[in-house]
Amino acid sequence: MHQNFYNKQLRSFARGMRKDSTHSEIYLWTNILKNKQTGYTFLRQRSIANYIADFMCRTLKLIIEVDGYSHNFKYEQDLERDRKLLELGYKTIRFHDDEVMHDLQNVERTIMHEINEREKELKLF
Repeated sequence: MHQNFYNKQLRSFARGMRKDSTHSEIYLWTNILKNKQTGYTFLRQRSIANYIADFMCRTLKLIIEVDGYSHNFKYEQDLERDRKLLELGYKTIRFHDDEVMHDLQNVERTIMHEINEREKELKLF
């Protein structure tokens, strides 16, 4: 049976975060992740365990995070979060706001590479 580790208690908080997305999150969403542009469905601001992922694809068990300035001070917390999500089977890739806003082509290339790797790992093709 497929587990998605959805946390209902974070539902309203996640909804609020969707309404208050950063410019870089909106830019990534509209240009790469929305409407299955990658071939897969990504969800925005989705709860998983005790966390909220910026973008999550359940099929690939892939999480994409867009980190702003505040994450410069949360390095250890982010590592711990990524480790716990990996224990649940989810791989996390991270981009900085500036990467998304100024080098979207490379961000897209990295995401597509990771999608191909996850397809192989999970034997989806």
